[in-house]
Amino acid sequence: MNKTVSINLGGLFFHIDEDAYQKLNQYFDAIRRSLSNDGKDEIMSDIEGRISELLTEKLNSDKQVVSTRDVEEIMAVMGQPEDYRIDDDAEPQKSAYTNNYSDLYIKTKKFYRDGDRSIGGGVCAGIAHYFRIDPLWIRIIFILSLFITFFASLFVYVLLWILIPKAITTTEKLEMTGEPINISNIEKKVKEEIGQFGEKLKSMDYDKMGARAQSGAEKLGNGIGYVFMAIFKGIAKVIGAIITICAALTLGGLIIFFITTLFSTALQDTPWYHATNMFNYTETPFWVVGLLSLLAIGIPVFFLFLLGLKIMVENLKPIGNITKYTLLAVWIIAVSVSIYLGLRQATAVAHEGKIMKETALYITPQDTLFVKFRNNSYFSKSVEDGTSFRITQDSTQNDVIYSNNVELHFMKTDREWPFMQVEKLAEGSSPSEARKRADKIKYNLENIGNELVLDNYLLTDLASKFRMQRVKVYVYLPEGTHVHIDKNSRNYIHSDYSDLQVRWEEENRLYKVEKDKFVCQDCPFEIEPDVEEAVIGHEEHSDTIYTGTENVDVEMSADKDGFKLKTTTKRN
Repeated sequence: MNKTVSINLGGLFFHIDEDAYQKLNQYFDAIRRSLSNDGKDEIMSDIEGRISELLTEKLNSDKQVVSTRDVEEIMAVMGQPEDYRIDDDAEPQKSAYTNNYSDLYIKTKKFYRDGDRSIGGGVCAGIAHYFRIDPLWIRIIFILSLFITFFASLFVYVLLWILIPKAITTTEKLEMTGEPINISNIEKKVKEEIGQFGEKLKSMDYDKMGARAQSGAEKLGNGIGYVFMAIFKGIAKVIGAIITICAALTLGGLIIFFITTLFSTALQDTPWYHATNMFNYTETPFWVVGLLSLLAIGIPVFFLFLLGLKIMVENLKPIGNITKYTLLAVWIIAVSVSIYLGLRQATAVAHEGKIMKETALYITPQDTLFVKFRNNSYFSKSVEDGTSFRITQDSTQNDVIYSNNVELHFMKTDREWPFMQVEKLAEGSSPSEARKRADKIKYNLENIGNELVLDNYLLTDLASKFRMQRVKVYVYLPEGTHVHIDKNSRNYIHSDYSDLQVRWEEENRLYKVEKDKFVCQDCPFEIEPDVEEAVIGHEEHSDTIYTGTENVDVEMSADKDGFKLKTTTKRN
């Protein structure tokens, strides 16, 4: 059992083994003795901050106490004070001992803005450090891009100015240039900054006015930069606020939806439960659907929420890598399961099945076939009412799906007698399964004498779910047949896909099959601009009368089929 000590290092608290603490304390004392008085406090502060970062990287959830081995490895990375000699004309010499571990850390390079060599925001200088080129070339490329992109690159520059942090501490400046973060480089960097500051003080002694003010171009550039930075920073915060609010509302809705689905089994008598369950072809529990929605949609929205907060709050603490990768793995699983269920849902209606029944219509060519629709007053009080589907109960209190998806088609036939075909259609995961669902459709009609009465609705049991159940009635008529179509049929006749076209009328009409078309026998006479014929009588005549005006000629004739008027418009 070892005794531990709590220390504050670089603003962070650590639990360290007592032996390791003694060794680390001696290490700091040795560094202080090796440093000169110029900038000693600042150098020590930077060294402590860097060691604090290294200790943080070594600790995790399974390891909370700094050991002696950890201290030795950090000392190897930072180097021993006696291994460095910083002179004006010589680079520091490192012992072979430090190479074992320090090489693991010198490759780290991060993107920062260089405020020391900046003209505007230090973005170009930071890019130059990252790619190890002269900042002058980056600035030239940026100026040229302003004209090539019509100043769109200025927006990118300001955006980088806002999003990329500025290198402030010595550690950040070393990371920006990719130099090893050890005692030698920290001390060298601090002394360089002290030297630069001393040079500024000397220039103040010799030329106070020149040191006090920047050039006019630099002032103008910095002023414009600050203005643009303030504007775009404000716009960014507004965008961040919009992203945060929208993401928060979406997350709240998903959470409420998930909580609601958890209690869906207790709400099976509610209308919305039946309505949604009618499309649940995979029989997946509602709480599973709610959970998948929460994870598949909620996790990306959660990261958008964090992004909005990051834009609004600059010092927002990021979430750990473990949390990120865990959420990513959970999201991938949720999306994969959702895709699988979606494919199963799609394949459940991939095939169409049909049940067809043919029935003869026993009417003579001299008879008139009367066609009309009727409604069931239990489900609807008017034959004009129409709905694709709805969940209700029949007179025996059984849950059923009620639908007005009924179509009537008139077709031409070469047979001697008229007949009709009733098709019941539904969709399913296979043709046989779809036919079984189609067979469960309940639909009635009556053919009494020369009268055909059709139901304007169909019924199917709720367990069959909604699979596009529908009924199509095809009435095949030979040439010369008269058909009296009731006005209540106009909502159900689909003549666009039929052989015989029927006009949409507000009144009952009598039609006759002539060749390949319906001819209305009692429709009102209408004179078209060019030519039109209308049957207006029954008496047989052979006379022809011509009359007309300056622009229109009217020809009236009569034969065994009745009177006919023919109008012709003259073309100038």
